[in-house]
Amino acid sequence: MSDEPAPAERTPADGAAHAVASADGTTAESAGGCLLTAAGALAGLVYWAPRASFSIDGGFEGHARDLSVVFVDLPLILLGATVLPLVAWLLTLRRGYRPRGPWTAALAALLVLALFLYGVDACWHPRQLPDPGYRGRL
Repeated sequence: MSDEPAPAERTPADGAAHAVASADGTTAESAGGCLLTAAGALAGLVYWAPRASFSIDGGFEGHARDLSVVFVDLPLILLGATVLPLVAWLLTLRRGYRPRGPWTAALAALLVLALFLYGVDACWHPRQLPDPGYRGRL
């Protein structure tokens, strides 16, 4: 026999104490951050899909197909649309705006997401019209 004490067994009271300890709002803040990340990914996908559809389809006989919108642009847009709102959410919560509630952090994250998508809209111009070589020819 060894002189080591038996490992402490976990009782239901320990779980209740843990639930009370996490009732301070950190669980809600974590869930809010996850929801904002999912909303950012969905917003990026909804923004990307109609603008990239012509480049994926390629127009007449696939002549103008450009799959870089799938392999380059989509991952970058999704990365920015998920990471930037999450960073804004975390920074707003950590900078001391917690007494005002998580709504301040959610508003900051949505504002950052809107600014990101506006910046992408200002800079990203995938092909939308058929190739100029087909214009005017039958």
